[in-house]
Amino acid sequence: KPLIAHSIAAALESGCFTRVIVSTDDEKIADVARQHGAETPFVRSAELSDDHAGTVEVVADAIRRAGAADADFVCCLYPTAPLVRPGDIRDALDHFAKSGAQSLICTAEFDYPPLRALKLLGDGRVAFNWPENALRRSQDLPQLVHDAGAFYLFRTKPFLSGQATIGNDTIAWPMDRLRVVDIDTEEDFRFAETLVRFHSQNVPPQDVGDD
Repeated sequence: KPLIAHSIAAALESGCFTRVIVSTDDEKIADVARQHGAETPFVRSAELSDDHAGTVEVVADAIRRAGAADADFVCCLYPTAPLVRPGDIRDALDHFAKSGAQSLICTAEFDYPPLRALKLLGDGRVAFNWPENALRRSQDLPQLVHDAGAFYLFRTKPFLSGQATIGNDTIAWPMDRLRVVDIDTEEDFRFAETLVRFHSQNVPPQDVGDD
């Protein structure tokens, strides 16, 4: 299965969306997207397809070009998040719709307290980046989370007005750290394969054939 097919399948099987659209400037990707049930109603511009293009700009462009500015909700689901399940989207959307918030972001816990981070010095030595936390216990530090790199939910009109993934009225949707991988490198891809194998061997019986 092509990597993008997992995200398309999760979106389609969630039953949450009127349309599932892939924004791309690559005809090969567009062809794969269509084969797996997504729409590709436009070709993304070169200006929004380089290494400096941001998620916000790409999503706003897709909303406008798809004629979806009047939709109540829009979801940005990354093609590099193969461990997102249909149930994740359904549950998150239900929670988001009831919350009244303007946006939702998937989050995950760090595997080590980031406030205890070390910095590398020029001569190979290390030092605490925040020395005031050197003697603080992990459980005494503020709970910090990071963007899980999975999906975002937006109320369309406020998003188009403000255009931000995290604004003044954004809520978190926690995800299991063992189902969070944002694929940018070959190492990330191998890690994703390992997680897929792990979950395929540890799926509860009631989830088989569903999410």
